[in-house]
Amino acid sequence: MDEKTVREKLRAFITRELIHDADYPLTDTEGIITGGLMDSFALAELAVYVESEFGVYIPDSDLTVAKMDTLDQMAVRVMRSLQPP
Repeated sequence: MDEKTVREKLRAFITRELIHDADYPLTDTEGIITGGLMDSFALAELAVYVESEFGVYIPDSDLTVAKMDTLDQMAVRVMRSLQPP
């Protein structure tokens, strides 16, 4: 799976399920948590989605604003786990 596909799946899930506005124009670099669109509970929901959709476990230590605030950061984190060692 490529990074663009991962990013679009994440964008769709966040806008539809977490911020409840499927038409929201979420950009790749927008601060999702710092911008107030998601809180820590929504970040935990995102982690559950990532594990079920991509088979990627994101440990609590990575579920932080510093590491998961934008779509770009999220997509890179998922892709890092999808790449063979």
